[in-house]
Amino acid sequence: QVQLEESGGGLVQPGGSLRLSCAASKIIFRLYAMGWYKQAPGKQRELVATITSGGTTNYSDSVKGRFTIARDNAKNTVYLQMNSLKPEDTAVYYCNAKIGGGDYWGQGTQVTVSS
Repeated sequence: QVQLEESGGGLVQPGGSLRLSCAASKIIFRLYAMGWYKQAPGKQRELVATITSGGTTNYSDSVKGRFTIARDNAKNTVYLQMNSLKPEDTAVYYCNAKIGGGDYWGQGTQVTVSS
């Protein structure tokens, strides 16, 4: 069974940075597209960034120029570097793997941007 484990969330002041990590296991990681999504209280889960198996990236308009998604296939890990954080970035961030037409999710990590 696919396992995705996020880490790196926390409390940060506006303008600060965080790096999220998602370690995948029990999959051939390099073959699959990975992504980060966020869900704020009372809102639907939404796309933040994705990266294909070939390294092509895609970002939501709200994070372009501030966030960077990257993957390390040797470590079975996908990262989300978040810079210039804003209060509206506050949410639970989820790691996603798209495998065989299905979606697999981690348990989420809380990111809170507040002074």
